[in-house]
Amino acid sequence: MPFRQGSARRRQRTVLLVGSLVVLVALVLAVVLASVLTHRKQEVSSTMMKWKDKGTTKNLQEIILGRCYNYVTARYPELRDKDCLKIWESLKHAFIYKNPCNSTSEDYQPLMELVHHPIPCDKSLFWSKTYDLVHRFTKCNQNFLTLEDTLLGYMADGVSWCGDPSAPGINYESCPKQSECENNTMSVFWKTASKMFAELACGVVQVMLNGSFEAGAFRNNSIFGSIEVFNLNPDKVSTVHIWLMQDIGGPRSESCSGPSIAKLKNILEGSNFKNTCEDNYRPVQLLQCVNNPDHTDCRLCTNT
Repeated sequence: MPFRQGSARRRQRTVLLVGSLVVLVALVLAVVLASVLTHRKQEVSSTMMKWKDKGTTKNLQEIILGRCYNYVTARYPELRDKDCLKIWESLKHAFIYKNPCNSTSEDYQPLMELVHHPIPCDKSLFWSKTYDLVHRFTKCNQNFLTLEDTLLGYMADGVSWCGDPSAPGINYESCPKQSECENNTMSVFWKTASKMFAELACGVVQVMLNGSFEAGAFRNNSIFGSIEVFNLNPDKVSTVHIWLMQDIGGPRSESCSGPSIAKLKNILEGSNFKNTCEDNYRPVQLLQCVNNPDHTDCRLCTNT
């Protein structure tokens, strides 16, 4: 009997030893596997950081919140019911920890709903290749609003952001350009915002185009040419005024009788929009001449 008991104890010890070894081996394998996966994740993150565009703007949260509070308290107090903290959280969740080449308009839909506010009829002003001029104009003449004059555009103008699947979830080093991936974070954001801005337009709308741009004042691949013009609502918008502005002293690449403007007019007429086109719309040209009062292009502006 003692022999059998001793044999049983040895078998138990053997089983416990084998079990312990199995557990130890499993733990070692788990640690090795975790190390390999972490290394691969770091490699992916390292690769994603090498984009060609600037990274997420430093202090992005503070900038977005500051602009939001300024807009809804000082500029447009009628929008004071907007929750700036919720707006920031919605924006952050749209891109944080995400691959910056896999952005979708659905990522930004909760944000669009939070910032949505009506645009008064006859005030919508679209633009293409006239960024500086059009915003100088809206600062002087508040009868018009560009996308960048809305709450959403005001907060996002001039800043950038993109995510990264690894911690901290935000890439501050670099973000992808559209040439690197079409569905990059910022391109998708501005396309989504532009679509909403166009859908809100009503009455008479304006578009300021660049008659000195060599590739043509109206381009199918621009935000206006690919997104905004096709999201104007014929039931809400009656007329589109085209302001074709040429640089003071710059090339006169196109006028209202040019080929790209003819293409734009065909698109507008196909959607039953009335339209007009004016070369060098005088109020905007006067603004151009403020900085060039002695230039020959401005003589008509100063002579009465």
